[in-house]
Amino acid sequence: MPSAKPNARPNNPNFSCGPCAKRPGWTPDVLRGALLGRSHRAPAALERLKLAIDQTQALLELPADYRVAIVPGSDTGAFEMALWTMLGARGVDVLAWEDFGKRWVGDVVSQLRLPAARVLEADYGHLPNLGAVDFDRDVVFTWNGTSSGVRVPGSDWIPADRRGLTFADATSAVFAQSIDWGKVDVATFSWQKVMGGEAAHGMLILSPRAVARLESYAPPWPLPKLFRLTQGGRLLDGLFEGVTINTPSMLCVEDYLDTLAWGESLGGLPALQARADANAKVLFDWIERTPWIANLAVDPPTRSNTSVCLRLTARRREDAICNRIAARLEAEGVAHDIGAYRTAPPGLRIWCGATIETRDLERLTPWLDWAYAEAIETLT
Repeated sequence: MPSAKPNARPNNPNFSCGPCAKRPGWTPDVLRGALLGRSHRAPAALERLKLAIDQTQALLELPADYRVAIVPGSDTGAFEMALWTMLGARGVDVLAWEDFGKRWVGDVVSQLRLPAARVLEADYGHLPNLGAVDFDRDVVFTWNGTSSGVRVPGSDWIPADRRGLTFADATSAVFAQSIDWGKVDVATFSWQKVMGGEAAHGMLILSPRAVARLESYAPPWPLPKLFRLTQGGRLLDGLFEGVTINTPSMLCVEDYLDTLAWGESLGGLPALQARADANAKVLFDWIERTPWIANLAVDPPTRSNTSVCLRLTARRREDAICNRIAARLEAEGVAHDIGAYRTAPPGLRIWCGATIETRDLERLTPWLDWAYAEAIETLT
């Protein structure tokens, strides 16, 4: 028989890995100052867009000579913009260990058809052999695999004296994990992930080496307007001052500014990272004392502190059991959207980024135990 239904429920049941939970205390009132019905080219709107860029640079503690732009298409649009404008100047190694990395493999191999591309792959739960990466080539990877819960173990594996550029899809890592920006030439993320902003807008971060590539290399394939970062061989400086390629939502801009101000009010980047670490620890500790569940990420240093992915220790009927757990907790209003990513192995996936309250995760774990026991009883 399943144990008694827990009494305490999470105050916020939103544990989705994207779009992620809004910050604690968020209400629509924070959007009252949004410049609705105004041109995004108006001076007041440009000022808000530039403020979003400047506060991003400050909160992430980016080097002063790195450039930041707001671009269309969320993280996907930002990352594809980087791949399509800068790859092809030299060989490229593409790392893939989950769904999103495999998408970048598809871009490089099937769409751009780069003849000098190497693919380094690993199964879900593991990383490719980072020692096999050739940094005389460009290197494309996800910093944190959102659909697998596997992240790179820091940046020591990336040499400072590399010849190629490093391209990091960092959408579920920024604001939560330590990134040595001197090791990253291109990084992208979206507002909807770690800071709980709204979708459709991407952020593109470029090192001086990436800017030099853009100004010295023109790819042989046509580029759609939404991907163009240069004109006449020079960087479009306006993009990095708030002059966006297409029309942004000023409502979403205001929401993102609110999240950045919230992060700064907590104590900046260290405080945001500490919140994610504390949240993930609640799940890691529960996993250690719970025999039916395990972390999908096999090696502890590679375990994500944001998108924590779980698998059953007993593999029999795990798909049905996990679906039952997710559906039951959804129906109870305890946890929304915690099923594994659609192309990942059967399991559960729980967001632990800074916008989640640690107390809500502490209240969630007894419900997971209860729903598992109920699923076992129902399905056997």
